[in-house]
Amino acid sequence: QVRLVESGGGLVKAGDSLRLSCAASARIFEYFDMGWFRQAPGKDREFVAAISWNGGSTAYSDSVKGRFTTSRDNAKNTIYLQMDSLKPDDTAVYYCAGKVGSNTLVKMTYEYDNWGQGTQVTVSS
Repeated sequence: QVRLVESGGGLVKAGDSLRLSCAASARIFEYFDMGWFRQAPGKDREFVAAISWNGGSTAYSDSVKGRFTTSRDNAKNTIYLQMDSLKPDDTAVYYCAGKVGSNTLVKMTYEYDNWGQGTQVTVSS
């Protein structure tokens, strides 16, 4: 198991930016594909973005494409989610998740077996 810890959440206004970080506890992280998910009150947890173990591939949900960017620094065991042009609909608890790397980035929650505790992002109008 790899422990994941998110940080960087907060309260911002519509149009502002935030950068979330997710730090991993073990070097094996560098072999993991990583995902970002979010869950708003009363809604299911949904896919936001994913990045391959070597950073060579990324994927985004349609709702954030063009506004959010994920990246990673394997030397620091950390991935990032840069969120620009935030909207009130982006309000949610954001989670990072990891799985052993494969040839295809995956977007379903059940395919990830390591999860962080989440960080709250609130966007006011």
